[in-house]
Amino acid sequence: MPRPLLTDRLASWLAALRPAPLTVDHRERWRAAFGGFIGILITGVLCRWADGAWLSGTSLPWLVAPLGASAVLVFCVPGSPLAQPWAVVGGNTLSALVGITCANLIPDPAWAGATAVGLAIALMFACRCLHPPGGAMALLTSLGHVTHFSFAVFPAFIDSSVLVLAGIAFNQLTGKRYPHTQQRAAAPAAGEPPPRFSAQDVDAALRRHNEVLDVSRDDLEALLRETEAQSYQRLLGDLRCEAVMTRDPLSVQFGDSLQTAWRLMREHQVKALPVVDRWHKLVGIVTLADFMKHADLDLHEGFAERLRGFVRRVTTVHADKPDAVGQIMTRHVRVASAARPVLDLAAVFSEGGHHHIPIIDERRQLVGILTQTDFVRALYRAVGGQLQHAADAHVGK
Repeated sequence: MPRPLLTDRLASWLAALRPAPLTVDHRERWRAAFGGFIGILITGVLCRWADGAWLSGTSLPWLVAPLGASAVLVFCVPGSPLAQPWAVVGGNTLSALVGITCANLIPDPAWAGATAVGLAIALMFACRCLHPPGGAMALLTSLGHVTHFSFAVFPAFIDSSVLVLAGIAFNQLTGKRYPHTQQRAAAPAAGEPPPRFSAQDVDAALRRHNEVLDVSRDDLEALLRETEAQSYQRLLGDLRCEAVMTRDPLSVQFGDSLQTAWRLMREHQVKALPVVDRWHKLVGIVTLADFMKHADLDLHEGFAERLRGFVRRVTTVHADKPDAVGQIMTRHVRVASAARPVLDLAAVFSEGGHHHIPIIDERRQLVGILTQTDFVRALYRAVGGQLQHAADAHVGK
């Protein structure tokens, strides 16, 4: 293959620098902007008042620049692990202590600043309070040659605490969960399908990724599950039962003999037959399980002979066993309309114990039957190419 031209490579590199589009609407943008305004205003007013009333106008600043970056995190991304209360307060305070220490011990401001930032990052990792503005706090104190450890209390600790309190109040009033505590996914209730991936799978993937992500683990898991559901909805949402069902299925009438039904099931190798009336309206379904239940075939001894005797047509007037399909069929049948989305029946097949679902029209007349085989075939046609691509990629690793 010819090598790409220099201009093409340059264009590709420049395209990579283009910022990604934001996925939040204008309302959320204004909410975050107003929150940052309110948070810094409250913090500034209260800390200026405290400086004059309690601290008697110390020479220390009552508001520091790293708080602006903290406000962006607290009000724009309140779900981020980097924006949680301990990250804000602990990250800024500990970084201030590191910067002050470096300012006292290292005369060269370049070395002091670099050392302060590096040690602050290491300490924030160790204390589980990684907070990007903490690096700015460490650089501010070291380059500003702040030598009084009281700076770590005021303004660093006090400013951060007030900002966090303002963030808690504002975010909760505007419908955001803050503090954003980790919430493990609840176990599925009885009857619900199990999740296709677990919390342990997410943790294992994060460990392999081995990089700090600006999203909480539970938010990431929820996002993956919503993405999966959206993908299935996109791939299968418009697929209707009439497109994948077996048309003109075999059926029997209410009064047909058991022998007739059994013969049809054996000849065509099916495990269920819809039961209809003379107007072809669905009235029930007869399955292999119905035959076994009424023939009392729980015991293995004499199985074949018992079954033959059960389905054999009775010639006497009075019989001590069922003889017609309507006598053993299941009357309460799970059905679906021809226009129903196939995706609606996923839980019915996977967890409901159903293997055959008769498809009816608006007059309740039988028009088809949807089996597990039909459902799997439809699923494979929709996503089979992606599954094969994923399998090939896995084998190629």
